[in-house]
Amino acid sequence: MTEVPSPQLRISDQNRESALSALAEHMTAGRIDIDEYGERSARITAAKTRGELAEIFADLPAPHPQYEDVPQAVAASPEPSAAPAPQSPAPPENWSPPQRFLAAIVPVAFIAAIALIATGTLAWPIIFVPIGLTVFGKSMWGHDWNHDQRHHDRRNRHLRDRERRRELRDSYRRELGR
Repeated sequence: MTEVPSPQLRISDQNRESALSALAEHMTAGRIDIDEYGERSARITAAKTRGELAEIFADLPAPHPQYEDVPQAVAASPEPSAAPAPQSPAPPENWSPPQRFLAAIVPVAFIAAIALIATGTLAWPIIFVPIGLTVFGKSMWGHDWNHDQRHHDRRNRHLRDRERRRELRDSYRRELGR
């Protein structure tokens, strides 16, 4: 893991957005599944310091959250050559529309639940809504609902190899029986 400068410094909403964007890239790449994405995104929204964010990304390669080390007065002036904000990557192509919807709504539900709890609008049991959505998705689509096509290709290759071994074994037994 790369060294995080000043891990005790507090982070901004922009840092949290950067961390959520980086986390979405890891989910799209298949490094984490939707459940882990929900857990880590909840930790990102609750993080207060750079060190806490660094812990969330400790076992992941780049990209990591970006930190701005520019004084506030300089950061307030817009730069004409500023790059557009990165867009979150699309979910895997083999997901059905309900899976895509659930993958999009779970992190939003976690963030909304935490915000509602923090403002005192609703009581803490509201956190069970995103947890329930996650459990629902897992029960509907099982363990494979968040795996990409490589998982299925690997399984098919395994089945073909097993069939070839069975055919070779049977042909060997026939030859021995002669």
